[in-house]
Amino acid sequence: MNLINEEITHEVFGQGNIVEHEGSIVTVAFNQEVKKFVYPDALGKFITLTDEETAESLETFILKKEEEKEALKKQQEEERERQAFKQQRLADLKNNKIHESSQIVFWLDEEEKENVFVDWQVSTGEVQSGENKGQPNRAVRLRSNSASLLTSRRADQPETERRIHGLYMVEETFSGNHNDEGIIPSHGNYKIKLTDEEAEKMLFWNYYLNKNHPHRMTWNSGKFRYLDNIWIAQILKDIIELRTDEVQIKEATDFLEYFCQMNALDKNDIPQANGGLKQS
Repeated sequence: MNLINEEITHEVFGQGNIVEHEGSIVTVAFNQEVKKFVYPDALGKFITLTDEETAESLETFILKKEEEKEALKKQQEEERERQAFKQQRLADLKNNKIHESSQIVFWLDEEEKENVFVDWQVSTGEVQSGENKGQPNRAVRLRSNSASLLTSRRADQPETERRIHGLYMVEETFSGNHNDEGIIPSHGNYKIKLTDEEAEKMLFWNYYLNKNHPHRMTWNSGKFRYLDNIWIAQILKDIIELRTDEVQIKEATDFLEYFCQMNALDKNDIPQANGGLKQS
């Protein structure tokens, strides 16, 4: 705001004119001396502008700057809180031996897609080579904090069309390290099956991101792969937004709250999904 040559009155030095304004400093010439003041702090406190219209404009300008300053301060405080929460979460994960990527996603074949929502369990498949060939795969990262995500795509569809059909928390006493059968059983309460219409809107690659190659969306081989914990929370949040039935919304909300509790996540601070399909 240009204040050069504006007439002012100072509560101690009397009348003067602003002769210079550079950054946060204004220079005022009084009858006998020249004084420098902090801008805009001194204006409106010790200095009054003579021109009423300019004074009103300056007041509006100062109020806007104060609002921006408060907004920045709030943003900085929130960022400090987020960083503190992240540090605490990392400590909690370490203390509770929770892996950052202790969730699992399955590629269901047609038969599994028909049966999984009846018995609510999935096989990890068999080891394909080496001395353990033919033995069940062990999902060693899975614990009671883990969720099992269920996906599929048709053979004639590209990988980018992979849909999410449902998910469930694993059984409370489950440990992937000690599972010799290769079956991932479900929790008694926390499980969700999506309708075909819902699944059409839940693309897996909206959430999953190859961190080394963000634009690469390939599965290639393997029955399952691991997921970052935060991605499951993002999926649950989007399911809640997708649904309109109050009972089903509560089902997904309860699932999200339990999942966040088990994974030391703040359900109110889940970032927006940023998977491969969202990279540009």
